[in-house]
Amino acid sequence: MTIIEAIKEVLKDEPEGLSSADIYQRIIDKNLYKFGAKNPVGVVNGEIRRHCVGLEFPTAYPVKHFAIAGKDGKKLKFIVSENNKLKKNENQATNIDDDNAEFLPEEKIVKAIDEHLHQIKQQLLDNIMSNHPDFFEQLVVELLLKMGYGYDKNSGIVTGGSHDNGIDGIISEDKLGLDLIYIQAKRYASTNKVGRKELQAFIGAMGHIQKGVFITTSSYTKEALSFGTQQQQKSVKLIDGDLLADYMVKYGIGVESVKTFNIYKINSDYFRE
Repeated sequence: MTIIEAIKEVLKDEPEGLSSADIYQRIIDKNLYKFGAKNPVGVVNGEIRRHCVGLEFPTAYPVKHFAIAGKDGKKLKFIVSENNKLKKNENQATNIDDDNAEFLPEEKIVKAIDEHLHQIKQQLLDNIMSNHPDFFEQLVVELLLKMGYGYDKNSGIVTGGSHDNGIDGIISEDKLGLDLIYIQAKRYASTNKVGRKELQAFIGAMGHIQKGVFITTSSYTKEALSFGTQQQQKSVKLIDGDLLADYMVKYGIGVESVKTFNIYKINSDYFRE
């Protein structure tokens, strides 16, 4: 009997679910599986979490056998996911806050990286806001070129200034300049949202040009988002501050990698006879 089979055997008569520690103890009491690990409860917890609905991390398995049924004090209770009673509330069950003590090391790494990225993204926006607006216009042109727009690294120009007519940058997608992308860059505080009128003004300033990118460090009003989605005159992409910071991290604009970590999982095929 495998560990998974032993856990299922224990849980088949437990409709309310059990914690990892209780599941381990039932396995021992029923003599279903012999553990050789120094931390057998951790082994049981790891197998459950890697096969649990709603828990996704690098070493989690695509096949799910278990789901979260509730909590026993601070500890999560698990149940076999095929259980008919649970299937109705599976999504609700997986929204229960987890106890950090039960996280697997790789889960802690993923959560730490997510928090790190959140802080880096905020620092990027803070640095943009502390610089001159001209710097932001140059940044967005550089970013779009790094993302692959333009025929080479010199195919983007900053046009910002008092007489820019609402266009802050232009990217040529071909050497003859027959296919252009117009850019509008608004360096706004997070409380100052871009409205529909500003988006309409940008589209009007585009003239005969069909492609445009409107980038802001803040966000867009509902009216602006709705207008951007529904208008059919131009092909315009809206990028808010959160997405801007995502792209900057992804394409290495204003950041540099200082350390890379590998997360490993067991190659089950290697040990299969």
